[in-house]
Amino acid sequence: MTKIDIIAGARPNFMKIGPIIHAILKYNETAAEKIDYRLIHTGQHYDKKMSEDFFEQLNIPKPHLNLGVGSGTQATQTANIMMRYEEAVKESKPELCIVVGDVTSTMACSIVAKKEGVKVAHVEGGIRSGDEGMPEEINRMVTDSITDYFFTTSAVANKNLEFLGHKPEKVFFVGNTMIDSLLGNLERLQQPAIWRENNLKEKEYLVMTLHRPSNVDAMEDLRKLLEIINTNVDNKKVVFPMHPRTKKMYDQLGMNFENLLITGPMSYLEFIYLVKNALGMITDSGGITEETTVLGVPCMTLRNSTERPETVTIGTNEIVGTNPVNIMPYLNMLISGKWKQGGIPELWDGKTADRIVKIVAGL
Repeated sequence: MTKIDIIAGARPNFMKIGPIIHAILKYNETAAEKIDYRLIHTGQHYDKKMSEDFFEQLNIPKPHLNLGVGSGTQATQTANIMMRYEEAVKESKPELCIVVGDVTSTMACSIVAKKEGVKVAHVEGGIRSGDEGMPEEINRMVTDSITDYFFTTSAVANKNLEFLGHKPEKVFFVGNTMIDSLLGNLERLQQPAIWRENNLKEKEYLVMTLHRPSNVDAMEDLRKLLEIINTNVDNKKVVFPMHPRTKKMYDQLGMNFENLLITGPMSYLEFIYLVKNALGMITDSGGITEETTVLGVPCMTLRNSTERPETVTIGTNEIVGTNPVNIMPYLNMLISGKWKQGGIPELWDGKTADRIVKIVAGL
């Protein structure tokens, strides 16, 4: 029996590990040699809407272990994850540690695993934004530098790993498990209360998410950005599920914007319902640009670079930059119906987790 640990720490991780667990359970139904997995939740995200609800909504079994690290500075959180995962590995050592994405838990657990003599597999390995001011970019660089097996989402990621000198036999182009979750849950989406309360209609509103320091930590920049959006959406409503980091700054503004519908963090099934039916998306997230690409929803990314260039070259995404003024022509293009037509990247077909599990079983 093959023993593996699967690490999840923050909201984006859950959409990526859910399909892998489902694929393992399906594989074990007929396989002669089973895969014995241990799901470990580091507790990096501990808000119920951002963490616990995902296990229920995505039909993921409850974690075998919750390290309960909670909040803290980058260094404190990293140290706590490493200490607690080290204890877990010493208690029961796996043959393989699967980490996903680019959060603190990804980096911290990969370091522990390697030092304990456990092979590391990185799902979504090889992606790069080129912006080392983002903590996620540092997490990607460190994780990939010690990873044994890479499961990649795109040809660009493959080239990045080749450039870094990783051997081709360690790199597996499998597609995108985030899209497995998306396609697997389209029939289960839930209409949120804000839809009915505000009489929202399909393709007549926008959705926005903001959480990066470059957009939300400077009060004057945030105010200017929200004012520009509020006055350039042709009086359409903008649903704004607000990250706790953003809300802290927004509350200090003491302002109301008539076209912004402010709500707290939403469950996955409710949030994707809103995105799927929206006229367009405004975000500084990376993962959301993948979902909008597959759903065919226009997307504006308020960053200067992206680790998912295929969402721009193939998909519906455009890089707007962090200067608030930059968004105006993109909003005009969206409102006037002149947004580009996008396609779907190779292997973003809902079958990525099956490919990963088949490869893991053969390692």
